[in-house]
Amino acid sequence: MAANMYRVGDYVYFENSSSNPYLIRRIEELNKTASGNVEAKVVCFYRRRDISNTLIMLADKHAKEIEEESETTVEADLTDKQKHQLKHRELFLSRQYESLPATHIRGKCSVALLNETESVLSYLDKEDTFFYSLVYDPSLKTLLADKGEIRVGPRYQADIPEMLLEGESDEREQSKLEVKVWDPNSPLTDRQIDQFLVVARAVGTFARALDCSSSVRQPSLHMSAAAASRDITLFHAMDTLYRHSYDLSSAISVLVPLGGPVLCRDEMEEWSASEASLFEEALEKYGKDFNDIRQDFLPWKSLTSIIEYYYMWKTTDRYVQQKRLKAAEAESKLKQVYIPTYSKPNPNQISTSNGKPGTVNGAVGTTFQPQNPLLGRACESCYATQSHQWYSWGPPNMQCRLCAICWLYWKKYGGLKMPTQSEEDKLSPSPTTEDPRVRSHVSRQAMQGMPVRNTGSPKSAVKTRQAFFLHTTYFTKFARQVCKNTLRLRQAARRPFVAINYAAIRAEYADRHAELSGSPLKSKSTRKPLACIIGYLEIHPAKKPNVIRSTPSLQTPATKRMLTTPNHTSLSILGKRNYSHHNGLDELTCCVSD
Repeated sequence: MAANMYRVGDYVYFENSSSNPYLIRRIEELNKTASGNVEAKVVCFYRRRDISNTLIMLADKHAKEIEEESETTVEADLTDKQKHQLKHRELFLSRQYESLPATHIRGKCSVALLNETESVLSYLDKEDTFFYSLVYDPSLKTLLADKGEIRVGPRYQADIPEMLLEGESDEREQSKLEVKVWDPNSPLTDRQIDQFLVVARAVGTFARALDCSSSVRQPSLHMSAAAASRDITLFHAMDTLYRHSYDLSSAISVLVPLGGPVLCRDEMEEWSASEASLFEEALEKYGKDFNDIRQDFLPWKSLTSIIEYYYMWKTTDRYVQQKRLKAAEAESKLKQVYIPTYSKPNPNQISTSNGKPGTVNGAVGTTFQPQNPLLGRACESCYATQSHQWYSWGPPNMQCRLCAICWLYWKKYGGLKMPTQSEEDKLSPSPTTEDPRVRSHVSRQAMQGMPVRNTGSPKSAVKTRQAFFLHTTYFTKFARQVCKNTLRLRQAARRPFVAINYAAIRAEYADRHAELSGSPLKSKSTRKPLACIIGYLEIHPAKKPNVIRSTPSLQTPATKRMLTTPNHTSLSILGKRNYSHHNGLDELTCCVSD
């Protein structure tokens, strides 16, 4: 009964698709619609498979920085399987709200802020447990650190300096240190200090009566006296006493100088009524996210001013009234809702040998009926060949399936229980995988934990590209040799988007063919046998050019290196001749006799 009772603040699984993993949400409100159905207003959490690869790399970089500064178990101490499953436990909080039918709830889970002092293995040891450390903005596609993190760990420990010896100078920058504003060993008694504070409040009330802007905001004497009794007046009075060495006569003379009484205002008096309304509207939308409040609602206010106003605003009657209204509104809403266990069959179930579908999600207590392992493929995750229920998984043309245990893992954690071959290569990178050209061919499905067929299946998960062979005709080869001036292969290769003028090539080939009609080109050259080429190389060995190296002296300037004309034809191992020479298309031919 308690497991099916869901309350505000619970982290739950929502099912929006029979084949996709569950959505992880936090219930904020439970509302009853006009038709009698219950809808849940929830906060969205995103998995790694829901964000782009660029943001995943950014999240991994952030996790690596946390590991370097923490003293707990680091990811390097985990096995490949633990690293793989740990990525399924990571979530990203968002400020996005949505309403979902409460009947789509499929169970409870636990989501916590990543604790740097706790081992990451604690999240793997507990079922239905997740963690988050970053906030994801779906509209801007950005990741930010959570501002509500608990500052626990070595990064937030105070560095206590050594005690200074007598006569030793303090080398710290004095402007960054705290300033003493109170002396407990003052010559004044508590009664004398209280009397001085009463005088300071009276001076503040009189100063507001003389100020035109204050008389508009506090039209009555009671409001002026209440404003004069705020902390800003008391702080000014205590600071005046300390600066005058607790001399009452000197401090009172400072409170009322020659120009008139001193008027001290805090943020509550400085803000206008319209600014206060904007602040309350922003607080309702963003909560205590003061950076977003300043950015979207009050950009002309400083962050310090907004924070100071917030804590002063909590002491006003306005805050008490809003709190009572929210409490009354919460009383009228649902506190909890009972959702029975979902028992309808899943459309992805594969019928058993007797033609009857098994229990959904492999419920405990079902009768185990082993199937013939030859009737289907093994589980794509754990390679098991027997299960009391099978589920189709991935695209229909792949014909992949999961066992009951791996299917439940896929629905809850959004990935396969065991790492696939492509993910193992990512967890243990080799020099070849670091090449960006190789990494670019890795499918997005493998990167995001989507269906990837394992090596035990006959087909590959990623559809391979269709291979083709570009066959060049002999006339095209002739045109490359005869029409070099018009074709300009090098310039054409540099500009592949510019079409080649076939008409000009045909015209030049026709003219050249008429000129060479007396000695027509052979349609197909006969390649010399290997023994013939080896014999030629034995008779005509390759000669190395003699390079004259001159020793530079102080009297003669260093001679500049003369650059030879580069030969762009590719050299082969057969006598270092080019392709045209070997195929008889050049004017010089090789005539070697046995």
